[in-house]
Amino acid sequence: MSETNMFEMARQQVDIAARHVGVDDGILAVLKQPKRELTVHFPVEMDNGSMQIFTGYRVWHNTGTGPAKGGIRYSPEVCLDEVRALAMWMTWKCAVVNVPFGGAKGGVACNTKELSSKEIEKITRRFTWEIAPFIGPEADIPAPDMYTNPQVMAWIMDTYSILKGYSVPAVVTGKPIELGGSVGRFEATGRGVFLSTMAALPHIGLTSGMEGVRVALQGAGNVGSVAARYFSQAGANVIAISDSKGGVYNSNGLDVEALISCKHNNRCLDSHELNAEDITNAELLEIKCDILVPAAIENQIHRDNASKLQCRMIVEGANGPTTPEADDILFERGIFVIPDILANAGGVTVSYFEWVQNVQELLWSEEEVAERLQRTMTRAFSEVHQIASGKLLNMRTAAYVLGVGRVAKAMELRGIYP
Repeated sequence: MSETNMFEMARQQVDIAARHVGVDDGILAVLKQPKRELTVHFPVEMDNGSMQIFTGYRVWHNTGTGPAKGGIRYSPEVCLDEVRALAMWMTWKCAVVNVPFGGAKGGVACNTKELSSKEIEKITRRFTWEIAPFIGPEADIPAPDMYTNPQVMAWIMDTYSILKGYSVPAVVTGKPIELGGSVGRFEATGRGVFLSTMAALPHIGLTSGMEGVRVALQGAGNVGSVAARYFSQAGANVIAISDSKGGVYNSNGLDVEALISCKHNNRCLDSHELNAEDITNAELLEIKCDILVPAAIENQIHRDNASKLQCRMIVEGANGPTTPEADDILFERGIFVIPDILANAGGVTVSYFEWVQNVQELLWSEEEVAERLQRTMTRAFSEVHQIASGKLLNMRTAAYVLGVGRVAKAMELRGIYP
């Protein structure tokens, strides 16, 4: 398979949706380009005393519906086109769940597996200093993403607060609870994947709930492991899961708590410890199951393997795991796909809840957060499915019709000035 450019894929998805929603050509042209792109190069003193130059990015896609919102990822593969695509997807994601944010994304090209905690802190604080003029509670609110976490958000918040001269908790979401973070934020993306799946079960003929449903997850990070736990607690059989090094499979079901503990303690999935077979990430995608959850990286389901999948439903925990060519194949085969901009929107939804609590100096209980998240995800699924059914579209195109339509309307109402 040839490598698919993520930004071009994101733009192609907008073009597909535009055929089914009345958007002015001028507005459409604006929506296919980022509003602002920032590239920074900054020095960091490493533990051995040497100096290394790192490259970071922050992209605003659109702020027509509110402040920019999006995570920051640390990965060797981070590049400008990737961040552009992720920022665009954040715009549609916020619009689909109807939270008043626009889309942004950021990243630093680095390998956290080769860095000490002190080096990661230095990278974070220097990167924050570079982007500080452009972020803030009313402008752009970062959050965790791949290989970043609440501790990284704490360093961003502290660095920004030092610059301002007073504490600014609302500058980031996904913070530690002790610094104004929201209960339920860490689990939110994985929980959202689960809630989306539950809403979709009747539409693939599984009217009796999750009991005995076979689930395979590609990705054992925050999203995959949390979703696996929710699936297991609901009675599903998690038969396969993987990380970047490979996966494990047991047709009778895996012990989810044991595999989470194994991953945490060993930083990998040990098939011997988990009484399972070793499988590759590619093999996992083709396992016979009811629900497949790609929750790792982009471009995993493509034209070369879409015809080989043996699942009834795909729930996208990752951003951009399925190419447009694969979408067509899956739709023709009758495989129900819950797209990323709906399925993994639980994270930005609870990030919005956290921001609201910070701005208004409120504290919501875990029950309040969970109830609000369930209501939001269920409503969003229903709205997307109604469009898909009414217009005979796949769920991704329907989600884009909803998201692009909402953002386009906001831009039309605001107008172009001057």
